[in-house]
Amino acid sequence: MSSYPPHVIILIGPTASGKTDLAIEIAEYFKTRIHNIDSRQIYKSMDIGTAKPSKNQQKKIKHFLIDIEEPINPINVKQFQGIAQKSIQKEIKQNNLPFLVGGSGLYMNSITKGFFVPDVPPQPNLRRQLEEIGQKKCWDLLKNCDPLSTKKINFADHIRTIRALEVFYVTGKPLSTLKIQKPPDWKILELGLDRDNLKERILQRTKNMFLSGIIEETNHLISKYGFKLPILETIGYREARDVLNNHSTIDKAIELTTTKTIQFAKRQKTWFRNKNNPLWLNNKNLLKDAIIKIESFLS
Repeated sequence: MSSYPPHVIILIGPTASGKTDLAIEIAEYFKTRIHNIDSRQIYKSMDIGTAKPSKNQQKKIKHFLIDIEEPINPINVKQFQGIAQKSIQKEIKQNNLPFLVGGSGLYMNSITKGFFVPDVPPQPNLRRQLEEIGQKKCWDLLKNCDPLSTKKINFADHIRTIRALEVFYVTGKPLSTLKIQKPPDWKILELGLDRDNLKERILQRTKNMFLSGIIEETNHLISKYGFKLPILETIGYREARDVLNNHSTIDKAIELTTTKTIQFAKRQKTWFRNKNNPLWLNNKNLLKDAIIKIESFLS
């Protein structure tokens, strides 16, 4: 066995930045396969609303960690971490170059940085209540129950603030006392993808989603699992469900989905700035720049 640590390539970036298309080009060039690190593409029957790689794209390049569970059976970060690590280790044992692609920062970092994640499932009712009281009050609550976490979480990071409160209210213990970090023995190259025209790309992708059948896909999920399926709270599906309920029009659904997705992408970029340190790719020639950086890394 080689004494050198395994090399692992990572491509991160906000939603709609074009990770899938670029990843396939990179995988074709380096003759490797893709591990998709996405918190929604792991579920079956959720193709359009998650912008899952198409069947043709999956035929072109083998994708792992897609369609691994039914939407009725949620997989939390800790469970995904275990599944993904086994899959990646299998690639390493076969002397393949693992290529991880995704926009789910917490899921990605649980693997690459070895976070121990408390096994606390999402609490929809609690999250809804915390969303309603706003970030400032949530931050004040967190300062009282887990002051150490407020030193590690950015004040504007609403998602991580709520998660820390969620863990505290479920376990009775501060998140800061439960988290440890044991990174894997990998040599990692982390590439970052961002676009100057991200808002326009998000609007176009949202329009395409509704033209391509997200409403029909949502209706299929409802007919199979019921209106109260928790994962239908995902951006896009929730708005499509409102259209089916006659609570919204398609135009309003597209507008609202676009606005929420832009906000989500902004939070993703904040996460990547604070929690990751990728080499950002040159937008003028993404593939060429990626190849140069990867070949330098592998040499």
